[in-house]
Amino acid sequence: MRQIWTDLALEAGAAELEPEVRQLEHGIEQTTVSIRDDETAARFGRPAGTYVTLSCLQSLSIDLSTREALSRQLAHALCGMLPKDTERVLVVGLGNRSVTPDALGPRTVDRVLVTRHLGACLPQDVREGMRSVCAAAPGVLGVTGIETAEVIRGMTEHVAPDVVIAVDALAARSSARICSTIQIADTGIAPGSGVGNHRQALNLETLGVPVIAIGVPMVVYAAKIAGDALSAFAEADGASAEDEQRLAQVVERVVSERLGDLIVTPREVDALVERMSGILAEGINLALHPGLSAGDIAQLTAQ
Repeated sequence: MRQIWTDLALEAGAAELEPEVRQLEHGIEQTTVSIRDDETAARFGRPAGTYVTLSCLQSLSIDLSTREALSRQLAHALCGMLPKDTERVLVVGLGNRSVTPDALGPRTVDRVLVTRHLGACLPQDVREGMRSVCAAAPGVLGVTGIETAEVIRGMTEHVAPDVVIAVDALAARSSARICSTIQIADTGIAPGSGVGNHRQALNLETLGVPVIAIGVPMVVYAAKIAGDALSAFAEADGASAEDEQRLAQVVERVVSERLGDLIVTPREVDALVERMSGILAEGINLALHPGLSAGDIAQLTAQ
């Protein structure tokens, strides 16, 4: 059976590397996986580096305290990956703003507190707790006719940031991961890989500066959902593991032949993207502006 792609290191099998698992506030679970050598990287199909996953119970209505906790934990994980003495940061929102499940990146950068243009306009006591931050959503190749990596490379050469933070929607194998998981990685990112639309990677080699990737699963393959459902039915009926695998293979073949690589997302995706983009933006703002509180940031980003 063809292996369905996932952007999540844990679903790719990296959980075999004895990850560090911590239970955090409000039921949030943090899993840290480190891939340290090229052999292990090739085995799991992931670049060498550190992958931090924050997971919470999947729900269409996460309470405010849990959202704030997710933002705080994201900020903490992000601070741990920022290069030492970081002063200038470029935040890029990857994806197509016109396609809702793919709009997570652009909507997140809309809420990022940008300060590069302010310079000496800010009061001294405020300026001391802030970094120079700029943000952009470069669009996608199908809309602009320009490779995303080419656009961001030009930005990087002009702005000269110490680090680039790339935000993107991801693809998962498990529907339970949709909008309940945040992955932070210091390895960079390959836009579009989750849906088979492989574009040039954004990483230290292509941009010349470290790239931290932040993503949330927004889609899952339909064949995987159908296969999981039939496997659960077969398991309840006492079928063997071999029978379950055979059922999953049949489902994938039927779905792929008739519908191709169909990917699906929840019907409430508009609200989910809005919620997750707010959580990501607040976490990024807290990490990049350590001298400001959540209340300060809310006032400065209010529209």
